[in-house]
Amino acid sequence: MSPPLSVVLPYSPTTAPIASRFAYALAGRAEVVLAGEGGVELVSRPGLHVLSGLAGKGAAIRAALEKVTGAVTVLQDPDEAYTPDAYAALCRPIQEDRADAVFGRRTGPGLRPELLADRALGGLTRFVTDVALEDPLTGVRAFRTEALRAVTLTSEDDAVDAELVVKLAAQLYRLAEVPLSLQVAPRRPLASHLSRLRTLVRYATVSNDADNLHEGYSTLERMDGASNYNTWLGRRFREHLGRRVLEIGAGIGTITRVLEPGLELLIALEVDRFYVERLRNLFRGKPHVRPYLSDVALADWAALQAERLDTIVLSNVLEHIPDDGAAVRRFRQILPEGGKVLILVPALPRLYGAIDEAVGHYRRYTPELLRSLLEENGFAVDTLEWMNLVGIPGWFLNSRVLRRRAVPRLQLRLYDKLAPVLAQVERHVKLPVGMSLFAVARVTGAAP
Repeated sequence: MSPPLSVVLPYSPTTAPIASRFAYALAGRAEVVLAGEGGVELVSRPGLHVLSGLAGKGAAIRAALEKVTGAVTVLQDPDEAYTPDAYAALCRPIQEDRADAVFGRRTGPGLRPELLADRALGGLTRFVTDVALEDPLTGVRAFRTEALRAVTLTSEDDAVDAELVVKLAAQLYRLAEVPLSLQVAPRRPLASHLSRLRTLVRYATVSNDADNLHEGYSTLERMDGASNYNTWLGRRFREHLGRRVLEIGAGIGTITRVLEPGLELLIALEVDRFYVERLRNLFRGKPHVRPYLSDVALADWAALQAERLDTIVLSNVLEHIPDDGAAVRRFRQILPEGGKVLILVPALPRLYGAIDEAVGHYRRYTPELLRSLLEENGFAVDTLEWMNLVGIPGWFLNSRVLRRRAVPRLQLRLYDKLAPVLAQVERHVKLPVGMSLFAVARVTGAAP
């Protein structure tokens, strides 16, 4: 039978003695894996694995995870500031299935100079990842072991701390935090801070959590961080939403999260397994949200019709489908009379550029093209409006002029600050043009 808890202690020649003391203290209470470089006065035995000759914290953690057998894994820096007394509180959110990773937020009297660098890097981590953690680079963390193993770590040294947060957040695992009282402050060498800083800057500028192996993901991940903009879009959809919804092309759940509250059923269809795994992480514990791996053309439409859906939502998806007419006819066939399709698409063909290519757009629409597509395939158009006038210059500059293949993170953050104002303006002013089109179309008769 597997132990409920495993503790990984990545050690260096400097921390080897205290790592050994931790292992003694934990004997019989948890499985312990000591992994690192330098001598420890212990040998492997049942419940204790000693892995030596591993230079660097990242290398030590990767090797240790091959030995872990517990359902929950605590990853702890061997430092006198930390004690195993916090493990119960640290693991509780995981055991109650409220989180996949829990971070020990370091607290204590006064402003500790030793923690200033960690606090500064923590702020940068929040900027890069959009996590709501006050202390994301803490030295004590607990993980659902399955989730920890699913994250591909490549860093060799202390940069693994930053890489771990970036990848857990971007893969949409549920992160939580519990307070951790310190009597003394942990110390980190300058090289550790610099290594983590370089990694955060790299992920903020040139890399994504898949280490750039999945083109187009950077744009989706950055758009996911534009919370004001996404709330704006989600509010437009929710104005017309029913109770049993099919979202086509859910991606990494950016709009799905806004649609989900209060629904009876939300089926999140996505063609890319890379994204479906993230959807499963994000909506773990919410049975009314069902990620569904399928291409639109190959979906089991008879089974979907049996779900008694009343609304189909496509947020920047229709432009990804080669035969958009065939797709709209499928939607028409499974919706009952009065059922709705809600569509947001990129507009203005002259804006088509490098970002469109990177994320797999076949086209950008005009109002006439979108209206005829819906009406010729069995829908009556109730609403057809321009959206997002202000976004046109930035998209044209980045996608057409500079030929960038992702939206720059800083530009997106600045634009997101304006989104609440733009939303209010566009509610009261009829736009003459925009970089997107929003449509609401309704089924008016029985399916053919």
